[in-house]
Amino acid sequence: MIGKLAFRNVRRSARDYLVYFLTMTFVTALMFAFNSLIFTKDIEEMFEVAGLMMALIGLATFFIVLIVAWLINYMVRFMLEKRSREFGIYLLIGMKKKEIARLYQRENMLLGTCAFLMGMVLGVLLQQIILAILYSMIRIKYDLHMEFNQNCILMTAGCYAGCYLLALFRCGRRFKKMNIRDLIEAQKKNEEVRESHEQLKKWLFPVSVGFLALFAAFIFLGGIKGGGQLLFFLVGLVLVIYLFYVGLSAWIVCYVRKRGNAVYRGQNLFLLRQFSSKLKTMSFTMGTLTALFTIAFLGCTVSMMFSDYQNKLLDVKFPFDVQINSGDVEDDFADEIQLIGEEAKILEAFSYHIYANVPEDVLTNMQDSISAGQTDGRNEERRSAGADGYARQPNQVNIWLSTNLKSFGKTYLQEDGSPDIEKIRKDSGGVYCYYDTYMKLSDYNHLRRMLGYSEVLIEDNEYLIHLKERIKNEVDTLSEDIVIEGSRGELKFAGYYTEPFSQDGHNGGDYVVVIPDSQARLLVPYYSEMALDIEGEAPIGLGNLLDDLNSLEKEEEEEGEDTEEERDFAGHRPMRGNTCCGSDTIIVMSPENMVRDNLIPETRYLLSTLIFPCFYVGLVFLCVALTVLSVQQLSDSAKYKFRYSVLRKLGMSRQEIDIVIWKQLVCYYLCPVLLAVVIGGSISVFMSGKFIFYTGIHSVVFYYFFLSFLLFFGIYLLYFITTYVSFRRNTGAEE
Repeated sequence: MIGKLAFRNVRRSARDYLVYFLTMTFVTALMFAFNSLIFTKDIEEMFEVAGLMMALIGLATFFIVLIVAWLINYMVRFMLEKRSREFGIYLLIGMKKKEIARLYQRENMLLGTCAFLMGMVLGVLLQQIILAILYSMIRIKYDLHMEFNQNCILMTAGCYAGCYLLALFRCGRRFKKMNIRDLIEAQKKNEEVRESHEQLKKWLFPVSVGFLALFAAFIFLGGIKGGGQLLFFLVGLVLVIYLFYVGLSAWIVCYVRKRGNAVYRGQNLFLLRQFSSKLKTMSFTMGTLTALFTIAFLGCTVSMMFSDYQNKLLDVKFPFDVQINSGDVEDDFADEIQLIGEEAKILEAFSYHIYANVPEDVLTNMQDSISAGQTDGRNEERRSAGADGYARQPNQVNIWLSTNLKSFGKTYLQEDGSPDIEKIRKDSGGVYCYYDTYMKLSDYNHLRRMLGYSEVLIEDNEYLIHLKERIKNEVDTLSEDIVIEGSRGELKFAGYYTEPFSQDGHNGGDYVVVIPDSQARLLVPYYSEMALDIEGEAPIGLGNLLDDLNSLEKEEEEEGEDTEEERDFAGHRPMRGNTCCGSDTIIVMSPENMVRDNLIPETRYLLSTLIFPCFYVGLVFLCVALTVLSVQQLSDSAKYKFRYSVLRKLGMSRQEIDIVIWKQLVCYYLCPVLLAVVIGGSISVFMSGKFIFYTGIHSVVFYYFFLSFLLFFGIYLLYFITTYVSFRRNTGAEE
């Protein structure tokens, strides 16, 4: 009998909780589809960093389980309050608490099981879509095929069942504490609106708005520096969100009491009273929904940022088919050429040097002393020269960039504004090499021909600088502040070039100074490079083979040369060759062996480990928040049916009632959304600005938030239309 009654009750309440049922179905499908990324064997075999995707999807699933558990618990408690009078009547006619609790639990388990089964069916389809998108992003062909991994199914079912069982367990405990009176009056408690100290509470509204403005100024003007400021910002923001709704409700109540000018215009009095009472009864819930909407905005924005980076910058970050770096200036790359020739057809292989502007004996001595933490007399003289003498040093360009680029701020400046050369020397070998990097014009033009660029001509007394486009607008005075010496005096500046040129540690870090071949005799080789053009696509794993070869050569070198006599007093080998990676900070890749067709899919997959979890979290949080909004209104539709019937009897037409319903739902839906747009939009624009600045991508700061908002609005509109149609039907507006 209890089973039949549970089935009948589920059918009867299906109309009110259809949105909740569909959301749980969709969440189940998302969980199964994204969890399948963890157990895809092809991905595990293809990428060494596959574990990162597993970890981040698992972390995202953890947060989603928490929020889904909150949704289920909220809905179970909410439905219990709405049906409390019904359960009280069951007690009056002789049913026991255990029987009623079992009945209610069966209803929820039946609803949850149906949603889970439908979600798994939808999840199989969604799985194919997500895998197709992932393979398309990493530029690997994907053949549609069904995957039913046992671990994936168990993980999805376990997370889903855990959320439901926890909510039903808490519901059962609550049943035990309730009596007939509590059940009969539970629904009334949900309708109570207590108005106290409204004059005092209303000031929370302008105060919270003021704090939101301060937070926005704090982000854009000062920025967040350190964990302490971040914690302060988050705690303050959460408090402001919740206090905002308490203040807004009190402000509306006070405005109605004072009989403001807008109160008696049209149906404003009815709408204001309905809206303020709703805010009062669920101010905490509205604050939580705003937080969920904000997280959804931020998650989608982060996904859009890294997706845009994939599409715009990855192809230009690795311009050569293969490029190899060696710290040995006498390296002829014979082993690498032989290995690559066995795996692919080499169309052209070109080896060259990157140079430094110091004599060879000084270069060796300075490298040894830097490795041992010492400096020679010449260094001491240069250091004592301070800001006025740095232009004549062998790392003058590095010093200029370290003290003038916005990305470094005041990190390498002393209190008087002069370069902190000691700190720059200490940190050398990271962003920039210890010495400025130079290239011969003939080598430069050969590389340009390989990349399809036009050749460049300069006079014997000129030089040019090839640098990343990202820093082009920040180096206006670089050529005026540095001095490039030639055989017959100072060379003249011939301009900047900014085509993609592999400047993440290979052809310099951020820049390379190009000089005529006749002037190169004043320089010494710093490290060796080789660029190759191969036919077709590089075979999978070629980069790993080159890395293994490089590791083997280093082991042999250390075994043959690593003696105590050749070590300095600190126990370290002298610094050799290239050690820089450029000033990119968000996405940094500077491997010694760069194989374009290997690195691009790997980097795309690496970025996908951020894109997919962020989008996953944002989408689920958005659906959960919209579900709560919809169910709240639809469950109250019976109560509103009487109120709208009164309005109809007072002479309002059906069209006017439709307009009132539309206004009521719009106000209710827009309230948490607008606040989330303000907060999430401000943070998103700030993040986008930093992302664009540090990556050099060509996008407008509002672009990523705009895309997120479009996605948000599409889902929002779907939920709103569903709620509006159901609300009109439940209130009898269609009659």
